[in-house]
Amino acid sequence: MSIVAKAIAQSDRADRFLSSAELTQLQDFFNQGNVRISVAQKLAANQQTIVDQGSQQFWSQCPNTPSNRGNSQKTALCQRDQGWYIRLVSYCVLAGNSKPLEDIGLDGMREMYVSLGVPLANLKIAMRCLKTVAMGLLSSEEAALAGPYFDQLIRAF
Repeated sequence: MSIVAKAIAQSDRADRFLSSAELTQLQDFFNQGNVRISVAQKLAANQQTIVDQGSQQFWSQCPNTPSNRGNSQKTALCQRDQGWYIRLVSYCVLAGNSKPLEDIGLDGMREMYVSLGVPLANLKIAMRCLKTVAMGLLSSEEAALAGPYFDQLIRAF
C-alpha cells in the first residue's frame, strides 16, 4: 500500500479528514515524486549491471559458494533472485514504504533459502554487494530513498 493509500485508509477508519500532519507528509512525498521515479528508472535500466557487478563483488568475498562453482543453472537462479530484489526495492521507493517487501514475506523467503541449504550469511553479503553497486549509480538524494529498503533486505537475511 502506498503512503497515499495508507494515509487515506487510516483517516477513513477514524472517520475524519486527513490531519495537517498527514497532509504535510503527503506533500513531502509528492515533492519527491520525480526523485522516486528517477530511482525506479535507474534501478530498472541498470538491473543487470547491478547484479553482475554485485555478483563479482560477492564472489571476491565468498569464492566457495554454490553460485560460483561452475553450475550455470545455480548462478542464473541466484542472479534472477537478485534482480527480483532490486525490482522490489524500486517498488518500495515508488510506494514510499516497505509494503512490497513485506507482501512477499521476507520471513518465508529466508526459510526457503535455509531449506535449500543457502547460507543466510552469504545472502546478507550478496545484498550488501547489490546495495553498494546500486548506491554508486544513484545520486545522494536517490540513495537516501533506496538505501533503507536495501538495508531491510540485508537485515532480513
